[in-house]
Amino acid sequence: MVYDLLVIGGGPAGLAAACAAWESGLKHILLVERDRELGGILNQCIHNGFGLHHFHEELTGPEYAGRFIEQLSKTGVEVRTDTMVLALTPEREVHMMGAKTGYRVERAKSVILAMGCRERTRGAIGIPGTRPAGIFTAGAAQRYVNMEGFLPGRRVVILGSGDIGLIMARRMTLEGAKVLACVEVMPHPGGLNRNIVQCLNDYEIPLYLSHTVTDIRGRDRVEQVVVSKVDEHRNPIPGTEMVFDCDTLLLSVGLIPENELTRMAGIEMDRRTNGAVVYENLETSIPGVFTCGNVAHVHDLVDYVTAESEEAGRAAARYVLEGGAKGGPVLEVKTGENVSYTVPQHIRPQNVENRCNVFFRVREAGQESEILVESEGTPIARFARDHVAPGEMECIALPKVLLDKAAGSLTVSVRAKGGTAQ
Repeated sequence: MVYDLLVIGGGPAGLAAACAAWESGLKHILLVERDRELGGILNQCIHNGFGLHHFHEELTGPEYAGRFIEQLSKTGVEVRTDTMVLALTPEREVHMMGAKTGYRVERAKSVILAMGCRERTRGAIGIPGTRPAGIFTAGAAQRYVNMEGFLPGRRVVILGSGDIGLIMARRMTLEGAKVLACVEVMPHPGGLNRNIVQCLNDYEIPLYLSHTVTDIRGRDRVEQVVVSKVDEHRNPIPGTEMVFDCDTLLLSVGLIPENELTRMAGIEMDRRTNGAVVYENLETSIPGVFTCGNVAHVHDLVDYVTAESEEAGRAAARYVLEGGAKGGPVLEVKTGENVSYTVPQHIRPQNVENRCNVFFRVREAGQESEILVESEGTPIARFARDHVAPGEMECIALPKVLLDKAAGSLTVSVRAKGGTAQ
């Protein structure tokens, strides 16, 4: 059997993509998830704040996932849990191993990659010191507390101000632990401002910007961590050390899209996002293979993951039912001043119906800013922003009429109002 669509990943991205593809007319869909149940990371995110954009109400992570699992159950999508995908070929053959099915190779007319992301570990950032117990990624600690009923420690220091780390500062506090500090190497927070307020400020947890952990002390268990101020090049400044007596260090130092399958298939990658290079419809360099959610680029909100993944599902359906993309010119989307990456990286104007959303992040925070879009040096669009920050993903909508007039490439820049680069 050849499936119309095979979705790899049963988290929020895969669920939304499968549901959208079914609603768009595909009837032979297989969704594969390596865990024993659907929902992905949402199952351990028991705090609220999900669904404000998509469902227009405040939900917990399991509630948000449950909405889509229920929606999926009303379709004819085939689901295989406890099944690990081992390889994806350019011919859209998917090799997988399942507890019930054994080793299988399934073929599909289209594939959606929705594998999510993983956390950076201590080894990825090279913190000096001994190697005692008590060092966890924030996501691992979250699973211990919320799903396993295990409190990882009593006196906690958190390295990194990503959203998971901020949320775990509050969670550990509510469970009776003492969070001594949150330490961030950058001069600005890495998470959403609302999480800084609700998870740190509300609980009087200090945030040390331009600081990092420079030593871990302890034999069997963490006993102390040393925190130092860093200069503009992120090098520790001697004489600025602070010593915290603690038994636990949580790491919230970034997320890495799970793209081993993507690279194995030979899909073109973007080193800035660590995800695949995509077109306006989230199609990769292999026709019929699409990507969405945190495996494409790291999102702030699951609502944005859902919206993007639904678009990928609809695009896969169009590919199967109507054929591949139309031929014609391709615009390369480039990063200009104060922009670290863009998604998509290429736009085919002839395949855009009304508008094309372009997502990006800034390198530096700023107030009263202007987003400038240029085509070969000629300004074609401007967007005003009261505030921009690296921890908050930006999105602009480019109308088709502007894309049709553009030629060669588009450059997205962010400047202070008045034209001075930030």
